[in-house]
Amino acid sequence: MELEAELSRIIINEMSDQQVIVLKERHGERSFPIVIGIVEIFAIDRRLKGIKPARPMTHDLLADVIENLDARIEKIVISDLRHHVFYARIHLGLNGRTIEIDSRPSDAIALGVATSAPIFVADHVFEQAAQ
Repeated sequence: MELEAELSRIIINEMSDQQVIVLKERHGERSFPIVIGIVEIFAIDRRLKGIKPARPMTHDLLADVIENLDARIEKIVISDLRHHVFYARIHLGLNGRTIEIDSRPSDAIALGVATSAPIFVADHVFEQAAQ
């Protein structure tokens, strides 16, 4: 089962390579942090602040490619947690079918923020992350 989530916090520490985003259940209390890279955190932060770079960055480029292929991002799913590593899937809608693409959560969320796609988390990920 998947539960809708939201990006509740981003924590930027320019003195470190490891940045943190926190996902929270949209209709619940559970949340968990994911450590991501500085490039991805700045891509997410820029989008949330509505800052558009003069030239497309990687996540902007990918969003434009998807749109120009007449596909759309249906949702982002944080699908698994194995050995302290989170896994994500990007669900694309194209010609009436859904295509799932493996992704790092940071890239999936940056792309989701760029396209206003909803974020979901597998219930077992919330359970494992809480431990």
